[in-house]
Amino acid sequence: MKIANKSINPTAKPYIIAEMSGNHNGDINRAIKLIEAAAIAGADAVKLQTYTADTITLNSEADDFKVTGGLWDGYTLYELYDWAHTPWDWHPILFEKAAELNIDIFSSPFDATAVDFLESLNVPAYKIASFELVDLSLIKKVAETGKPIIMSTGMANLDEIKDAVSVAKQYGSGEICVLHCISGYPTPPEQSNLLTINKLQTELDVPIGLSDHTLGNTTAIAATALGACVIEKHFTLCRDDGGPDAAFSLEPTELAELCRDVKSAWQSLGEGGFEHKEVEKDNVKFRRSLYACKNIKKGELITQENIKSVRPGFGLPPKDYDSILGKVAKKDIPFATPLSWPLLE
Repeated sequence: MKIANKSINPTAKPYIIAEMSGNHNGDINRAIKLIEAAAIAGADAVKLQTYTADTITLNSEADDFKVTGGLWDGYTLYELYDWAHTPWDWHPILFEKAAELNIDIFSSPFDATAVDFLESLNVPAYKIASFELVDLSLIKKVAETGKPIIMSTGMANLDEIKDAVSVAKQYGSGEICVLHCISGYPTPPEQSNLLTINKLQTELDVPIGLSDHTLGNTTAIAATALGACVIEKHFTLCRDDGGPDAAFSLEPTELAELCRDVKSAWQSLGEGGFEHKEVEKDNVKFRRSLYACKNIKKGELITQENIKSVRPGFGLPPKDYDSILGKVAKKDIPFATPLSWPLLE
C-alpha cells in the first residue's frame, strides 16, 4: 500500500499520522500552524475530519443525543460536532499549505457529500473513523474512489472488521490498512490490548497499525515493536489552550519525540538473524577460548591444571574443553598461549 510516494508495509518505517481533529479551535490560522508543527515534527501526514454537525447527527435535545460523562459531558452531539468540525471552505487552504510543506494531507469523511467534496481536492487517501466502521455504504462510497483506505477499529468485533475490509476490497483498489484502536478518550495504557495487532495480522491480509488515544508515546512505540505499519495520534499546539481533543493530544515537542522514537524502535527490529553486527565485530575477540594457564612441556598431557577457559577468544572454543583433555602436547606450549589443534597430538 502507498499513500502519495510513501510505502506502508511491514518492512517500511511506520507512517506517522498527526490527527488535527478539532484542535484548531475554530481558527484557520491555528489550523495552519498545526500543519506547520506536524511537518517540523517529522510526521508523514496530517489528517482532518470532514463533516458538519448536520451531516453527522441531528439537532435534537433528546436524551439519545446528549453526551454524559467523559470529556464532552453535557454537550448534545450537535453542539459537540458544531464546535469541533473543520469548515469545508478551509480545506483548500489547508491542502495548499500541506503541499507547500511537503507533508501528506487527507481526511475522514463522514457521509457521501464529504467524499465527493474531498475528491474535488484530489486527496491521496481516506480514513474511516472507528465510529463509521459499521457504515458499509460509506465504506463502499470511499472504496469506489480507488484511493487507499485506512480504517480504525475502535469498538468493532472481528466480524464487523472483516465486513468492512471485505466491502473495501470488493469495491476498491485493495489498498487497505487497518488500525487497532480503543475508543477511549483518553485510553488507559492497560486497556490498549496491543496484542490485538497480532490477531489482526493473522486474520487479515492487510497492513496493520495503531490509532492511539493514550497519553504519551509508550504504547505507540510498543505497537511498532509488534509490527504496526501506521501510527496515528491526535496533536495540538498546547493542551492548555483547550479544544475538543486537547486533553489526549500531543504537543509539538511530544509529536517530534514520537516520530523520532517510533523510527528508532522500527530500526531496532532489524531483519532477524544471528550474523555479527558491525558494532560487535571488534568485540568477538574478547569472548572466551582455551589457553595454557601454565607452561606445558612437549609430551605433557593436557589436564584441568594446565588449560583454562578465559578471555580473549583467539584459542579453541570452550566447547572443545573436554575433547582436548588427555591429549599430548606436540611441542612446548608457553603460558598464555592460545590452544589450537596443531599444538596437540
